[in-house]
Amino acid sequence: MHPYIKTMPKGSRFLDGGCGMGDWVVRFTRAGYPTLGLDVSKLTIGKLKEMFPEMEFAVGDIRDTGLPTSCMDLYFSWGTFEHFEEGFDRVVQEAFRILKPGGPLFISVPFENLRHALHSTLSATWRRQAQPASTRFYQWCLTRNELAAILTRHGFAVEDVKIIHKREGVRRWLHESFGMRIFGTATRGLAFCLAPFLPGVLIGHMIMAIARKPPI
Repeated sequence: MHPYIKTMPKGSRFLDGGCGMGDWVVRFTRAGYPTLGLDVSKLTIGKLKEMFPEMEFAVGDIRDTGLPTSCMDLYFSWGTFEHFEEGFDRVVQEAFRILKPGGPLFISVPFENLRHALHSTLSATWRRQAQPASTRFYQWCLTRNELAAILTRHGFAVEDVKIIHKREGVRRWLHESFGMRIFGTATRGLAFCLAPFLPGVLIGHMIMAIARKPPI
């Protein structure tokens, strides 16, 4: 985000949609960009307010924030948009509504890389079987074209969709295919060594979209 942020005046207002532990809110607010951290977890937001009373955190649903229209200069969200079983329409529409004209949007979602696509093809028989009643939806996994199409459909001008987190993708591959401990020292070491040599389209864990609400 740095090339975009450095062109924005101090005091520009940011939104962290699904802020989690709030580290980005603290970082940007201290850098002179007041940032609202929004998250559905009342416990997490309560703790953050206790720890950082000078920062702005609120409990809220990023599909219906209750924020004024065109109130944010920049919106970012890491690994959150994909967790709604209904799909992306409401959350992207809300992002478009609350951004000011010309405001950039940065989001990351899980990447449907070639490894995942191959696994899905080979496990097609399993996918046709009835799932246990306890099975719950967790997340969507998208290709770069799918993410770009969703954002474009709701009015955003997409500037780029990048493959990111290759090292995380290698760690998960080693864990899922070879039973290695996902946070083990050996797994981390192998991921560090292998990630630079493996193509992102095969092993990347996430994709990051850079889009913009068109200026008026």
